[in-house]
Amino acid sequence: LVYTLALPYPSLSLSLSLPCMTFIRTSRPETTVIYGADEQFEIGKAKIVKSSPTDKVLVIGCGITLESAMGAYATLAGEGTNIRVMDPFTVKPLDCEAVVRNAKECGGRVITVEDHYPQGGLGEAVAGALSSADFITNQKILAVREIPRSGPPAVLLDMFGISANKVVDAVREMTK
Repeated sequence: LVYTLALPYPSLSLSLSLPCMTFIRTSRPETTVIYGADEQFEIGKAKIVKSSPTDKVLVIGCGITLESAMGAYATLAGEGTNIRVMDPFTVKPLDCEAVVRNAKECGGRVITVEDHYPQGGLGEAVAGALSSADFITNQKILAVREIPRSGPPAVLLDMFGISANKVVDAVREMTK
C-alpha cells in the first residue's frame, strides 16, 4: 500500500488498522488544507477535488503536486478553461475505475504530476489504468527527470517541471 499525502494523519490511522506493511510519503513544504478533519478516506478510492461539466483535462496529483494541480486549476479557471483535479489518495492500489471514468468525461486528456521519477510512479500507474480504456487517451506525465537537489520548494517544483505553471503549460499544449 502506498499513500502520498501532504498531511499523513488520515493515512496513518488507516495504516495502523491494517495487518500489512504500508508506506506513507509526506512532503516538507507547507500546503493548503484541502480536506476537513472529518473527511473520510478509503484505501484505493480517489477524490475529485475540483470539477465541472465542461472540464477539458483530468489533472491527477498527490501530495505536494496536488497543490500544483490546484494552482493550475485557479489560473486556468480565470482564463475560462476548466480542468478536473483528482487526488488519488493511494497510488498502490490506484482507483483505476475513477481514473478511466473521469478521463472519459474529460475527452481522454490526462495529465499526471508527481514529485517522483516517472518510472514506477503515479504516471505509470495511471497509464496502466488507461490501457484498458475503450476510448482514445492522450496522457502527459510531468515528473522529476533529473537528479534531485536541495533548494527552496517553489524553485525546485518549477525546475523539475511539476509546478502549477508547468501544469498550466501542459494543459494549454494539450488543448490547443
